[in-house]
Amino acid sequence: MCGIAGILDPKGCREGRPLVDLVSHMTASLSHRGPDSEGIWSDDGVGLALGHRRLAIVDLSVEGHQPMVSPSGRFVISFNGEIYNFLELRHGLRTLGCSFRGHSDTEVLLAGIERLGLAAALDRAVGMFAFALWDKVEKRLHLVRDRLGKKPLHYGWLGGAFVFASELKALARHPRFGREVDRGALALFLRHQYVPAPWSIWRGIYKVPPGAILTVDLDKASRPEAGDGPEPISRYWSAKTAAEEGQASLLALPDGRLLDIVEETLARAVGQRMIADVPLGAFLSGGIDSSLIVALMQSQSDRPVKTFTIGFDNGFYDEAPAARAVAAHLGTEHHELVVDPSDALSIIPSLSEIYDEPFADPSAVPTFQVARMARRDVTVCLSGDGGDELFAGYGRYALASRLGRGVDSVPSWLRTAAARGIAGMPVGLLDAAARCLGGRSIDGLRGGHSGDRLRKMADLLTIGDRDELYRGLLSLTRTPEAWVQRGGEAQSAFTDPDLRPALSDPVRRMMYFDMIAYLPDDILVKVDRASMAVSLEARAPLLDHRVAELAWKLPLDFLRRDGAGKWPLRQLVARHIPPALVHRPKQGFAMPVGEWLRGQLRDWAENLLDAGRLAGEGFLRPEPIRAMWGEHLAGRRQFGPHLWTVAMFQAWRETWSAEASPTRLPCADKAA
Repeated sequence: MCGIAGILDPKGCREGRPLVDLVSHMTASLSHRGPDSEGIWSDDGVGLALGHRRLAIVDLSVEGHQPMVSPSGRFVISFNGEIYNFLELRHGLRTLGCSFRGHSDTEVLLAGIERLGLAAALDRAVGMFAFALWDKVEKRLHLVRDRLGKKPLHYGWLGGAFVFASELKALARHPRFGREVDRGALALFLRHQYVPAPWSIWRGIYKVPPGAILTVDLDKASRPEAGDGPEPISRYWSAKTAAEEGQASLLALPDGRLLDIVEETLARAVGQRMIADVPLGAFLSGGIDSSLIVALMQSQSDRPVKTFTIGFDNGFYDEAPAARAVAAHLGTEHHELVVDPSDALSIIPSLSEIYDEPFADPSAVPTFQVARMARRDVTVCLSGDGGDELFAGYGRYALASRLGRGVDSVPSWLRTAAARGIAGMPVGLLDAAARCLGGRSIDGLRGGHSGDRLRKMADLLTIGDRDELYRGLLSLTRTPEAWVQRGGEAQSAFTDPDLRPALSDPVRRMMYFDMIAYLPDDILVKVDRASMAVSLEARAPLLDHRVAELAWKLPLDFLRRDGAGKWPLRQLVARHIPPALVHRPKQGFAMPVGEWLRGQLRDWAENLLDAGRLAGEGFLRPEPIRAMWGEHLAGRRQFGPHLWTVAMFQAWRETWSAEASPTRLPCADKAA
């Protein structure tokens, strides 16, 4: 795994700007992504420099050094990621007359591009990647990102120069980087707790979408008007197409045969991700997804798989006992670290540097902890990410379906009146009403007090459109513009008509939106930044695009049965592990941010949420935020997630404002 950066600046070649030195300065900030070596390639005649920082995983020799030039000299690539089927591709290319000097997957991909063309090579490649490809003949720079968005790639125009990098911190080292906050992206962050693609928190800096090719030719780079908004893209793979075509060709087979097909496809994905020339292991939570991945790994390994789990005490939800039991049954070499709240709290100051832009998923803390622990023993870890999105595992799908049926059956005027009435009720009375309804009715809604969750459920019932209802369910607030000074929301996957799928089933539509938004912009960002901060490569077999395409061909009643999702994964894990060890209610990491903000983090938060500071900085409106803070501190309302999200933006801005410029990750060297 690696970090890449580069600049295409035709004016630079005429003005004698030291592009090589500048790109080297940018890639130095990515040393955590690639601590093993550095490489720079440049063409002074066109004003192009490509940079690379390498974490050697396959072919540790100098033959895997990058940037890499194709045998003919036409193409130059700076590649971040892994091509898992490179041995198969290598064999096929050899039959076409290709020869290889090393055995890296990058060399195989480059040979495929030269022999077959970029589109055909990508169609055959299985992997996670983000890379830059320079075509010397056509004078074009291509930026490419993997199908599901596992590897990051940012870009933008800075004073006529086209720049790109794996992480924003590298772009921030360019002398023309403006550090202007994009208020539309800020509003999206306050809604979702992450910044969705194609936006970044910085105005004029964007993310290459998953499955996309972004092409910049030399002529365009020479024009002064270049760089107004996100660049046009072409898609070599589309989640929308995969979903629609899958639903149009559902597999009508017996359950047993379908289970065999899923297991065969997933086992192949696991096996290909076990290829590495460095120590390899797996994250193990003891849940369905990670347990199945580890079971399939162990079935294909002649030695115990190294597994890693962190446990918590003092009020945290602790997955360690379940993971320990699964590891004992499978016979893995299990590693476990028990941490307390002080360990978690010590990481919070580093989050803004690890994630580069505001990121408020609290599970980023334990994700970093388990990655740091695993890095002491291995360089590659497999994970169970993707099971919920692809196999309908989230409990919120059932909740949204119940709410949708309520919307369909109750007149809008009555729903609106009920929502207004509930909004005006005291929280204590709402808590009592919620207890009478039972927890299942409001399960999946954010908020500590049952009354707050009931109030949100009533508000959601006023939404007539099913997609908008699900968006509201996922939103921290439905009106983030009320928190932002002089800013409205930018367009997102939910509001972009080009991304709307032709899927009739509401649950399928929810799965689709999670696949194109929550998965790449929250879950995969969380895992990539946390793991790469300690130079650990994370691989996700469930997110093999062949598994994803198969999942869309499976009938919904095969995915969800007996009121629960992931039925095929549950059945498959039972083939390897006694069901009692893994069939537990889904918990996840429960970070008590509400309690922290009232306790150990109160002074920290008070400083960040100071009314005068908010007003003076000019981004957030102090009135609604201070009102939430007062209610939360008094215990009358539970605004922990809301205040945590605001505090994460404030802490990020404190770190990355024009006056501050972090140059390294202070926590990255703690992996050893």
